[in-house]
Amino acid sequence: MAVNNIVRGTMLLTAATFFSKFLGMIYVIPFYDLVGTEGGSLYQYAYIPYNILISISTVGVPLAVSKFVSKYNSLGDYQTGRKMFKAGIGLMSMTGFIAFLVMFFGADLLAQIYIPDDSKGISASDVAMVIKMVSFALLVIPAMSIVRGFFQGYESMGPTAVSQVIEQIVRIVFLLVAVYLIIEVFNGSTRLAVGFATFAAFVGAIASCIVLWFFWKKRKKHLDREVQQQEYTYDLPMKDLFKELFRYAGPFVLVGVATPLYQFIDSVTFKRAITAIGQGDIADIALSNINLYGHKLVIIPVTLATGMSLAVLPAITKSFTEQNHQRMFQQINQSLQTIMLLILPAVVGLSLLSNEAYGALYGLDETLDINGPLLGWYAPVALMFGFFTVSSSILQGINQQRFAVVSLTAGLMVKTFLNIPFIHTFGAKGAVFATSLAVFTAVCLNLWRMKNAIGFPMKQFTKRSMLIAIFSAIMAVVVWLVKWIISFFITYQDGRIEAVIVLVIGVLAGMVVYLWLSYESTLLERVLGNRVRLIDKLFKRKRT
Repeated sequence: MAVNNIVRGTMLLTAATFFSKFLGMIYVIPFYDLVGTEGGSLYQYAYIPYNILISISTVGVPLAVSKFVSKYNSLGDYQTGRKMFKAGIGLMSMTGFIAFLVMFFGADLLAQIYIPDDSKGISASDVAMVIKMVSFALLVIPAMSIVRGFFQGYESMGPTAVSQVIEQIVRIVFLLVAVYLIIEVFNGSTRLAVGFATFAAFVGAIASCIVLWFFWKKRKKHLDREVQQQEYTYDLPMKDLFKELFRYAGPFVLVGVATPLYQFIDSVTFKRAITAIGQGDIADIALSNINLYGHKLVIIPVTLATGMSLAVLPAITKSFTEQNHQRMFQQINQSLQTIMLLILPAVVGLSLLSNEAYGALYGLDETLDINGPLLGWYAPVALMFGFFTVSSSILQGINQQRFAVVSLTAGLMVKTFLNIPFIHTFGAKGAVFATSLAVFTAVCLNLWRMKNAIGFPMKQFTKRSMLIAIFSAIMAVVVWLVKWIISFFITYQDGRIEAVIVLVIGVLAGMVVYLWLSYESTLLERVLGNRVRLIDKLFKRKRT
């Protein structure tokens, strides 16, 4: 895949993932109004163990299948990729069923780990019920994700993008309708409403399967023709085939669960630690921010990294297999610089406008004094998550995937050892500080390994990152000045509409300044590889 094709593939997946995450953020607004802080806290208790189990199948093995198929396609052996595809579906169907059994029948034990015996509010039985409801999605999603990985191995990102969007739309529609009917029409409990909200993951997965089936039916003739026309096959025995697959997938099973594992540590330790310092009354409020409501906002910039990691893996694998180091370095540079170019200004802006963003989306209730500042501290973690996702995918492409286990383990150890002391010292934001330092540690280790394994030159990335940081700082000053000027007329505290107005003006001012600086300095086209026509029209520059 050429460098510009990486950008196109990335943008397609990023657009789909961004739209999915955007929907995932928007639906939380009516969901919050219906179930409140306590319902959000209950919801995240179910989704964190679910995400850990689902990430094993939707990140580890499918990415490995993508790499496997890309590798053998570049060698002209389409039959081996097809053989892996069929075997992978069978394997994931089995592991999905096992994961379902573990989660469904282990729900009561897990709930007791989450909820202290003397805890007020949410009970262990409530948590166990919602965990059981979400577990049904594990029966479908693992096998479905193999199909996505197979198409990505052919450098075809459309099936993944479309199925992601349809899955999210169906899930959210079912979720909101079910919660509304239970709460508003039938006067049901929040516990039951949240249970059906988690069950929506299963309904969305069924919709995604239908979409992927249509893609497969449409493209099967072309794929069969490639198999029939190939001249040579390695004809790997099933044992060797799975051995190679697990060599790719094993480390990235762990990488895929990185974010849920950090959240799991918070779920187990946060409530006890915050209660120990006399702030137990804000435990559910702060935890629902870190693991759900605020996290929905923070994770949006990371969608770029998700799309980039999916698109770059087959390309870097191909360059590495062909020993084309110059092209490989270009691809890696572009991947890392794109993350910096687009995520850094986003997290700076979100930190500065955290009160406005939280107030605009979730309302100006009494919890805003806690949630707004906490979101501001949490926003920069998005940059670390983005770099970790992409750098781990690059390690996969250059056959250094085992080291990702080392970096992730180091990050988790930092989080585990520092979480409680940091909460005791800094309060709720201590959990955010611990996560940030943990992911930063993992990223530094990944970059160090890349440099040592393939001699990747960091000079260009470092220089352009410094320029991006300077532009982001200038943007931050502009946003702060705009907020200060607007404060003479309205502030976010005046009401939800006012919060939206201040947020929109601040975002637009920052975005225009940052884009203008990046465009006039030619930073945009140097990083993305092409002039951007929409920006050309915006700033009236003629294309040469």
